[in-house]
Amino acid sequence: MPFNRLPARDPRTVAREIPGVLDILFPRLTGGLVNALNATMFSFAGISPIPSEMTDKSRLQKAMIFELSMARAESELRGGAVASWDECLAITSKRQRRHFDARIPETLEPSDILVADLAACNLVAMLNSIQAQRPAAILEHAPLIPGLGWVASGNGDFAIGSTLIEVKHTERNFGAGDFRQILMYWLLRYARAIENDSAIWLDVLLLNPRRNAALLVNYDYLLRSASASSNRIELVELLRSAVGHDVDRR
Repeated sequence: MPFNRLPARDPRTVAREIPGVLDILFPRLTGGLVNALNATMFSFAGISPIPSEMTDKSRLQKAMIFELSMARAESELRGGAVASWDECLAITSKRQRRHFDARIPETLEPSDILVADLAACNLVAMLNSIQAQRPAAILEHAPLIPGLGWVASGNGDFAIGSTLIEVKHTERNFGAGDFRQILMYWLLRYARAIENDSAIWLDVLLLNPRRNAALLVNYDYLLRSASASSNRIELVELLRSAVGHDVDRR
């Protein structure tokens, strides 16, 4: 089946489940580079990691717990009335139903809410700290990730100024899949910027509220380190050849 006839897939899925597409563009994204990047991680003052024994008490899938925390944090950050946990569950259920293996609960137990609330509070505190350092910048929710060829458009987590912010709730350090994802996001954004002269992200900030871990990476450095070419246009053309040439205009 030709690439340009494949069903549309969102950028996150392409980066995580079809890594071969980006292996062509970023052959140097190896364990050594990932370890070097993780060596620059930092934490936020006044925030405590969530104990694993507390997380283990919840009967929910980990993805469900932390998607629930995202819904709660997003509501708090927008100001006004904070969404109830029932409302957060409805939002989370809608998002998780996109995954065939998601188990959607009918109700939440106190142990579920405790973990989700701690993760939400940690994320809000992290983002408030970042925004305090950049008072002139507005925190953007769900920034658009343009589509390209058979890669559909999608959304990131947050952005502030020229920095993309992606949230990961894992027990481990950030992995190659995380870096593939943010590189894919940048390439799609840059491909659109070439056409309409729009702004691109200069940095990416990875946040892990579960561990109180963060990693700030300059995109130019990441592109040079992970790719076989430092030429941005060449990288976009390689991506176009892999996913088709028709641009998703959404």
